[in-house]
Amino acid sequence: MIPLSMVNPGKRVQIIEIKGGRGIVSKLSNMGFYPGAIIEVISNRNGPLIVAKENMRLGLGFGMAHRILVRILN
Repeated sequence: MIPLSMVNPGKRVQIIEIKGGRGIVSKLSNMGFYPGAIIEVISNRNGPLIVAKENMRLGLGFGMAHRILVRILN
């Protein structure tokens, strides 16, 4: 497992765990980002990390992305 903040663009990952309080876990879960979800890293440079899930894109700050532990699929 590695933090989402360390994943290179173009990689698909599966969320394994979200380390954080109820607020961050609830917020991400409501947007479809929960353990078991498959997402793709679109951009990971200079600014927010951009991820995609199905037809939705989301910008995450480095601190939030660092709390999401993932497993690389490809």
